[in-house]
Amino acid sequence: MEGCLMKAGRELDHPAYLLLFDGVCHLCHGAVQFILKRDPHGHIHFASLQSQRAQEILSHYNYQEKDMSSVVFIANGQLYTKSDAILHVGRKLQGGWPLLSTVARLIPRPVRNPIYDWVARNRYRWMGKAEQCMLPTPQIRSRFLD
Repeated sequence: MEGCLMKAGRELDHPAYLLLFDGVCHLCHGAVQFILKRDPHGHIHFASLQSQRAQEILSHYNYQEKDMSSVVFIANGQLYTKSDAILHVGRKLQGGWPLLSTVARLIPRPVRNPIYDWVARNRYRWMGKAEQCMLPTPQIRSRFLD
């Protein structure tokens, strides 16, 4: 199934809900801040796609991301990408986001993912690119793997 991969046979320790994001993307940094504010219980953890730990985790799931154009969300041993990842994250947030995510899943993936791809292709041009990955504050450091 596109958008979802199961983990490989060997065990790998990571949080049950893990978002892997482009660590130099300003749009992604904003999304992480958005999620942190709406996940006060700290269910979702984070790692930069550029990190060694994220690469180990992606390898464990047999996922080969070449150009860092997709956010990756791992939920209870399943890996989701693109719009599926975003909608699964939305289901874990407080407020109206779970309902909005559920309704948005009614839009077929062949319609959702081209929109996701368009935003991903243009994110650096629209929002810019950082010289280095985001450094979490001491208050949220425990939610980041790297």
